[in-house]
Order: sequence, then C-alpha cells, then structure tokens
Amino acid sequence: MGGAGVSGRTRLAMCAAVATLMAACALLPLVSSAAWLVQAALLLAVQSGVGAAARRVPLARPLTVAAQALVTLLLLTLVFARAQAVAGLIPGPDAFRHLAALLQQGADDVGRYAIPAPLSDGIRLMLVGGVLLIGLIVDAVAVTLRSAAPAGLPLLALYSVAAGLSTGGTDWLWFLVAAAGYLMLLLAEGRDRLSQWGRVFSGASRAAGGDPAGATAPVRTGRRIGAVALGVALVVPLALPGMRGGLLGPAGTGVGGGLGGGGTISAVNPLVSLRDSLNVDEDRTVLSLRTTSEDSSDLYLRIVSLDDFDGTTWKPSQRHIIGVPDPLPTPAGLAGDVRRSEITTSISTADWYAQDWLPMPYPPSGVRVKGSWRYEPVGMTLVGDHGQNTRGLSYQVRSLDLQPTAAQLAAAPEPSEAIRREYTKVPDTLPGLVANTARAVTDGATNHYEQAVKLQNWFAVNGGFQYDTQVEVGSGSEAISRFLRSKRGFCVHFSFAMAAMARTLGIPARVAVGFAPGSAQGDGTIAVGLKDAHAWPELYFEGVGWTRFEPTPTRGTVPSYTQPETSGTTLPNPAEPSQQASTAPSAAPSASAGCPPQLKRLGECPSPSAQAALPVDRGGPGWGAVAAWALAGLILVVLPLSPMLWRRRTRSVRLGAHGRGEADTAPHTLAVWQELTDTAWDFGILPDESQTPRRAAARIVRLGHLDPVTAESVHRLADAVEQVLYAPRPRPVPGLAEDVRRVTAGLGATASRGARLRAVLAPRSAARLAWTLSARWAAVKSRTAALRPAPRRRPSGQQG
Repeated sequence: MGGAGVSGRTRLAMCAAVATLMAACALLPLVSSAAWLVQAALLLAVQSGVGAAARRVPLARPLTVAAQALVTLLLLTLVFARAQAVAGLIPGPDAFRHLAALLQQGADDVGRYAIPAPLSDGIRLMLVGGVLLIGLIVDAVAVTLRSAAPAGLPLLALYSVAAGLSTGGTDWLWFLVAAAGYLMLLLAEGRDRLSQWGRVFSGASRAAGGDPAGATAPVRTGRRIGAVALGVALVVPLALPGMRGGLLGPAGTGVGGGLGGGGTISAVNPLVSLRDSLNVDEDRTVLSLRTTSEDSSDLYLRIVSLDDFDGTTWKPSQRHIIGVPDPLPTPAGLAGDVRRSEITTSISTADWYAQDWLPMPYPPSGVRVKGSWRYEPVGMTLVGDHGQNTRGLSYQVRSLDLQPTAAQLAAAPEPSEAIRREYTKVPDTLPGLVANTARAVTDGATNHYEQAVKLQNWFAVNGGFQYDTQVEVGSGSEAISRFLRSKRGFCVHFSFAMAAMARTLGIPARVAVGFAPGSAQGDGTIAVGLKDAHAWPELYFEGVGWTRFEPTPTRGTVPSYTQPETSGTTLPNPAEPSQQASTAPSAAPSASAGCPPQLKRLGECPSPSAQAALPVDRGGPGWGAVAAWALAGLILVVLPLSPMLWRRRTRSVRLGAHGRGEADTAPHTLAVWQELTDTAWDFGILPDESQTPRRAAARIVRLGHLDPVTAESVHRLADAVEQVLYAPRPRPVPGLAEDVRRVTAGLGATASRGARLRAVLAPRSAARLAWTLSARWAAVKSRTAALRPAPRRRPSGQQG
C-alpha cells in the first residue's frame, strides 16, 4: 500500500503540471510565437520535480512550497537575468532590477501591440512567470494539500485571463483543452484515494479470479461522468442566445437589414449599440488591414454619414443608390489645388463581423470587392444588396489622402445654396442653449474655419469635458443641452454636439460613423477592434469638401490642418515661438508653455514643478537597502545548507557536547540511540519503530554491511537501551558516544560516494525538524481552538 501511495502522489504531481500546461494553451493566440510554452513546460517540470522530491523526504508542507518557490525564482533568474545574477543563478539587486524592468517592458508591450503580439522578452517573462506561479499554486493545492477540486480556481483564472484577451473564434477549443486537464487532475486524485483503500468495490467472484477490473470501476464511472459534464458544458451554450458584436456588428444590429432589389436605403440609426461596443470586456478584432500610407495614425475607416438631424438624434437620410462605378467620382466640393496622394488599403473582416455597410477610408476613389454591393453617391459609401454583408470579406480600397492647409480652409468661400440649405438645418425644438454656447465659444473668430477649430479645441482641450463611456446616449431635444451642462460623454455626445453647434453657426455639418485608427501589429498589419468604434463630425468647406474634425478627448488623432499656419488669427501656433517670449534661456522654464493641444488633451503636458519632484540621486543605494540585500543573500546561501547545519547541531547535543555529560544515564542513552538510528537513516536505512532495540541493531548491522568490531558497538548500544527500558536500575555504560562515532565511520566506509555526500549535505533524518514544527503548529491550533467560546446552542423547538 505504501508503494502505491507514493506512485499515486507522483502521478498526481504529473497531472497537476500537465493540467496547468493545458490551461496555459489558451494563451497561445495572444502572441505570435509558441516558443514560450516549451520553455514554460521545461521549467514547470523542474518545479514539479522539486515538489515531488521534497514530499518524498518528507518535508513539511510549508517547507515543500517554500522549496518550490525558491527553485522557481532561481529558474526565472537563470533564464531571464543570468547576466545580472551572482554566479548566473543567485538573484541579487541587479537581477531583481532587471526582472522588474522586463515586467515593465512587458506591460508596455501589452498596451502597445494588438493581438497577436510579438514575443518580446517582457511578454515572455510575463507568460512563463505566470504559468509557473499558477503551476506552483495548483501543485500546492492538489498534491501537497491533497485537494484537487479547489485547484480548478487557479486554472480557471489562467484560462479566464487568456479568454478575456483573446480575439479569436476558437475559444471553445481552449476551453475544451483546459477543462480536460482539470478533469484529468480530478480523476488522478480519485484514483490515488481509491488505491489507498484497495479493491473494496470488487465482488467475491472477481476477487477469487483475480480480476482487477473491479478496482477500476469507480475510475471508469468518474471518467464517464466527467466526459458527459464536459460535453454538456460545450453543447449547451450553443443552444443559448448569444451576445451580438456591438457597434455595427452582426446584421440586424448595424445599419439596415438588406436592400433587396430596391433603389433606396432607409434611415436606420447605426448608433444604437455604439456605447455597448465601447464598453465590451473583450476588445475583439473586427478588421485587419495593410496600407501604403506612410502615416496610419490618421487612417479612419468610415462606414456611413449621418446627415438628418431632427433635434433628437442624427441618422442617415433616405438616399438613392446605384451600381458601383470604377473609378469612383471625385468628392463633392474638392478643388484641384488641394494637395493629395492616393493610397491603397487591403482590408479583411472577421468571420463574425456581419453588417451591411463597407468600412472604407474617406474619400474612396476605387473599390475592388466581391459580392453584391451598391453605391450611395452623396455619402460615398457602399451598402450590401440582397443580403450581402461584410462577414469574412477581403477587399481593397483606393482612397485620397487629402492634405489641405489651414489657409485654404480659412479662405474657403461660402458653400452652394443647396449644400447650405440641406446641411445647416436645425429643428425649432433645438434648445437655445446650443446656439448661444456656440456663439460664446467662437467669439472673435473671423471665418468658419476659425469657428470650427475653436469648437474642436473647446470640447477636446480647454472646455473641461471628460470622456466617459458609461454615460447614456440620451434622447429628446434636451439631450445636447444636458451634455453641454454635465460635460461628460463619449464620441456620440461630442460629435453630435459639435455638428449641431456648427450648423447653428451656418457651417454645413454631418456626423460620420466608423472606426478610429487601429493598433499596429508586429507583422506590419493594423488591427481594428470593437473598442475602436467611433463617431466624429465632418464639416464642409468649399474647395476642400467634407473635412474631419476630432472633438472627442483621448480618442483618435487631431487633424494637422486644425493648427493654423499664420499669425493672422487669435489661435496659437505651437510650432512657432511666442512673439512675447524672451530669447534668453530661462532658469526655470515653464513646462506648460507651448504645450500643443494634442498633448494637453491626452494629459501628457509636464507639470511646472516636475523637476522639483524628481528624486535626488545620492550615488547608490542606502545602508538599509544594502543590509536588506545582504540579508537576502545570506538567506539564499544558508537555506540550502540548513539541513546539514541542523543535523550537526543535533548530533553534538545528543552525544554529550555543550556541557551535557553522561551522568544522566537514561536521557543520554536514549539520545545516543536516537542518533544511531538517525545516522543509519541518513545512509538509507529507514527506521522501524515497531522493532525492539536488539532486532533494530541486527537490521542496521545487516543492511549497513558492518564489520564485527563496528557491529559490536551497535549491539552494545542496543543492550544499553534495553537496560534503560526494562531494568529497575539501569547501570551506566561508558563510551556510548564513541560507539556512535565508530558506527558512523563504518556506515560511511561501506556506502558509495553519493550516499556519503547525501548523508552530509541532505540528511534524510532532517525530516524530524519538519515533523517537530508541524506538531508544534498543530498544538498551537488546538490551544487556540480551545480558547474560543463554544457556539451557543439554540433551544430545542426555536425557529430560525
């Protein structure tokens, strides 16, 4: 039974490590390389092996976990901070600083790259270190503490982190792998427990026939139950209603529901679920694109324009649609003197992203796309026909990168009467606060361009507005007024309000819906996620056409043409020095002077007192830090040697050192005998407390292959112990300590070199220290429990 128990514990440790790796497989889609998983598997095997060895000694449970944690730290130091460590293994101050820097780098990389991210050193440390940490917890709970069921919590945490960050469509596969690992761990624990009871479930006939199937019947039943439960967990969610993708997500929640054979598109509001898309926990990738643009930070993907404003909301007007021309016509209002270049963008949509409008950079000049699509000339958008949508679509768009100057926008003539009449309409129900605020904000502006820039900067920089996706979109004619008073909202509020205020000033305006620039990937592509869903105002300037502005704080990018080029306006130009500024260097330069709105709106302008807040470098760590590191190094050196040091101390006390002589016969004889049995244990002869001293002595002589002189010393020690245990008045026996030393030398002479080294450096009998600590801890808990007041019993018949 003992051998089966050890085998079961080892099997359980292996299953715990494998279950951790299976749950860690859910992290594979997050990075571009799977090399980290091989490294984590090797280090996890070492960590698990250390735990198995510590339990075999056996060490106390806390010491087992501590040994694994120490080895884990050494492994991470060896792999990630070898150059900064002492002897390439022991972590010192430089190694800890390097590991902390790697973790910070990993956190920065996670925020910088979209999924799948490149496998940088920082991300690799986060992945491998996280797996080792979860593996340590799982091993401690399932194997050391013998409770596999709670080990599912750290496994679930590992899977949940991966599933929360993943944007792929194979989450069910990783759930299956992780769940199978947990099920395997539970079955291994059940088998281990059953093996300790024997074949209690087999019938008489099977016992007589020696059929081992009876012992494994409960295991088979557990496997069947687990398989059924796993199948239910995978199949049942398929029958439940699922959540849609949010903004412009699956067909039916986006813009329109298919055109059929009609020649017009109806006014369906695409903003119903925009706030939900910005608040999703999982930022799923919607689009992946490659572009020839040199600056992708300005690459907005526009889906549809909202030009019908009824005072309550914005929505697309009913428009006539035609077949897709090639090339597409020149945008309305664009003159030939505006600088431009043509870029090509290849776009692929996710398999789950199915909506009717085609995301494109604006203004498009040509589209290559398969399927049934129609063209809406006023908004320059493509919409699916006969049920066509964007699910799993790959297409290519040629578009114009317009680069108007501030001077061109400021000198723009009045728009045509048709444009002004349609795009400056505001309903009578619009509160007067909107127009009054627009006039107050733009006071002093000399043209529509300056008015537009002042509105943009008021919302994004100096108006005191805060970006908050938890604010409701709102409805009714007072919605914009509430937003202007509360100054809290997200892109819908900012774009709606700026477009409405621009119309009250006579500037043609509409609202565009689509996606802000996405995140650059390690392979050169750009990933656009649900949280990149965005709305922004477009204002019309004759000679330039529909022009993007960005009033929403911390979102998108500020257009370069909103920064004026000349001093003929009251707006500052951050690219030029102030005329009032002195050319002499300042002793304490102002950190906020000249800070452009782009940085100010992101909160990245330095504080004027930033230099005063900097810590003073005193040339090295303080004495406290040096003492702490020295103490940590001492602990790292002493801890592996602690079994040997404790064993030497115990031996000297038992053999009569430190003032203890042989006058006290009984305690001294029993202590010497204890030292003899522990010495034999150190050389591999396990103690057997059930045997008499005489039989134990004969066993030590036989297994230790001792010569007759040494064997006589062993028997003399056994006779002295029998005198103490059974004689009415035990007589003192001199020279017992010398007998023990003689036996120690004899055992060393017959043992191998490896056995002698282990007996000195890692003595097995040091386990008694762990037993002693465990017993004292149990006694403390018992005394604590005894001091607690007993729970008051409720009288019989009293209702709760």
